[in-house]
Amino acid sequence: MEETEKKIKDIIDTLRPYLINDGGDIEFIKYENNIVYIKMMGACADCMMMDFTLKDGIEFAIKEEVKEVLEVRNIEEKEEF
Repeated sequence: MEETEKKIKDIIDTLRPYLINDGGDIEFIKYENNIVYIKMMGACADCMMMDFTLKDGIEFAIKEEVKEVLEVRNIEEKEEF
């Protein structure tokens, strides 16, 4: 699982500059039960297009490279892990 988690973090690090360029950011939280938990921050957290960015961008990119990933979920500020 550590290798899988490293791949996921590497993909996220590749995507981060695009989000930062638009005033947002992304943080890896954890990988558990084939689900990637991330936190969208900055402009991305309140963006109307966040679901599109999350599912059609981030989730697609991760699932393309890491076949065992089933889903990518955004963690809200109030959620605890």
